Amino acid sequence: MTNLQASGVSAGLEHTDLLAIFEKMLLARSLDERQWILNRQGKAPFVISCQGHEAAQVGSAFALTPGKDWVLPYYRDLGVVLTLGYTPTEVMLGLFARAGDPNSGGRQMPAHYGYRKLKIVSGSSPTGTQVPHAAGIGLAIKIHNELAGRIVDDAVAWVSFGEGTSSQGEVHEAMNLAGAHALPVIFVCENNGYAISVPQRQQMGVEDVADRAAGYGFPGVVVDGTDPVACFEATQAAVERARRGDGPTLLEFKCLRLTPHSSDDNDRTYRPSDELKAIKQHDPIDRFAAYLKAEDILTDAHERELRERIKHQVNEATAAAEAAPLPDPSTLLEHVFTSQARD
Repeated sequence: MTNLQASGVSAGLEHTDLLAIFEKMLLARSLDERQWILNRQGKAPFVISCQGHEAAQVGSAFALTPGKDWVLPYYRDLGVVLTLGYTPTEVMLGLFARAGDPNSGGRQMPAHYGYRKLKIVSGSSPTGTQVPHAAGIGLAIKIHNELAGRIVDDAVAWVSFGEGTSSQGEVHEAMNLAGAHALPVIFVCENNGYAISVPQRQQMGVEDVADRAAGYGFPGVVVDGTDPVACFEATQAAVERARRGDGPTLLEFKCLRLTPHSSDDNDRTYRPSDELKAIKQHDPIDRFAAYLKAEDILTDAHERELRERIKHQVNEATAAAEAAPLPDPSTLLEHVFTSQARD
């Protein structure tokens, strides 16, 4: 992993931080793999995977302050929500649509993350709709500070999306608003090269999505999305810029998609077999483990212990969520229609 040690030192990450990042990456991968198994068993309706994105997600989220910063994730961001405070059981409650699901009490599709106490704003199935919401939150923060005459709220709005979504109109509108008003928004494009089955070269005329930021008057930064320290450092710089009142940043994390687009997709129909084989050689978890071992931060024994502990967590979370009660049918219309008569 290129210059990882130098990045880690400059970013101020301790060995304990690096190990914490690695553990969250492992947890995201393990939960993701379990969800695929449950889907194939007919127990989970839909899975959209984070595999190959873990370094970008965990590294970036590690630079945010849970419960302070507003986070608007997209459907792949399992690593983000775990880093910010979701428990494995809460993730599985959402997958099984149980009443205790923190996203929606069992009303949302899987991976539609939202958690009020963590300021994680629930997304919707149409991709990209979360991006103007983030710009709106950033505008509200700025107005609050302007009314106070000083910075009384230095929270940021962090929002993620894929490179396919970045071509949609609402994304451009949100970036234009954020650039024009210097809003504290961090736009994160997790670019895995495919908008479902369409390769990037067929749906945009630029090699780097980050180049588009210049058109809106703020920085665009391309980052190795398989290097969690580089992703942390880039996000940390964007957060500091936003908190100072200097406006937004567009971060483009070049990621790998190690799975089909979703559990309903067959990527062998559009991805060459040699491409799939090649990208597996760059698995971000394997690369980060190799770096940590080369720097004597992680041992084989410690890695085995971590994997065993995480396997136990995932087993417990799966069992607890599967046994949890379903939503009471009497609550079906809550949050849909008002329950109080109007004068």
